Amino acid sequence: MSALAQISKYIDRFNTFVGYLCALFVFSMVIVVFTVVVLRYGFNIGFIWMQEVYVWLHSFIFMLGAGFTYLANEHVRIDVFYRGASKKYKSIVDLLGNIFLLLPFLYLIWSYSYPFVYRSFLMGEVSREAGGMPALFILKSAILWFCLVLFLQLISNVSKSILSLSGHGTSSNKS
Repeated sequence: MSALAQISKYIDRFNTFVGYLCALFVFSMVIVVFTVVVLRYGFNIGFIWMQEVYVWLHSFIFMLGAGFTYLANEHVRIDVFYRGASKKYKSIVDLLGNIFLLLPFLYLIWSYSYPFVYRSFLMGEVSREAGGMPALFILKSAILWFCLVLFLQLISNVSKSILSLSGHGTSSNKS
């Protein structure tokens, strides 16, 4: 069972790193938005690429931050029955929810978005705006990164639930 705990630990570390990277993106986005506003309203200067940069940053914050959010147990949950339940019940609900709800959801997103992103890579798609960001396919790949970080966290959370149910660890939830 220690292999499951080790896998879970490494995945949690990875998603923590990605979460901190998203925090850096938030700071960067604030700086870019501030610069855009000052340039536009203070000096009547505008750059399309700079406006697209903060849209890209915003997208990456939400898409890449999903794994960290799930790790921190800060995702949306309707916990009328879950909140006061035992650790065993929570572990069972987490295990079944991950396998029967989150896993198919991620599969659907991946299977429908992969061809979309792949075509964008093949075309070398760029922004439709004159002076916009090149390599639009990088932005579109955020959808696949979303699936990846959330899938990794799903593996970690399933491992924690199995460890908890077998009496070798704690549940993936903090409440």
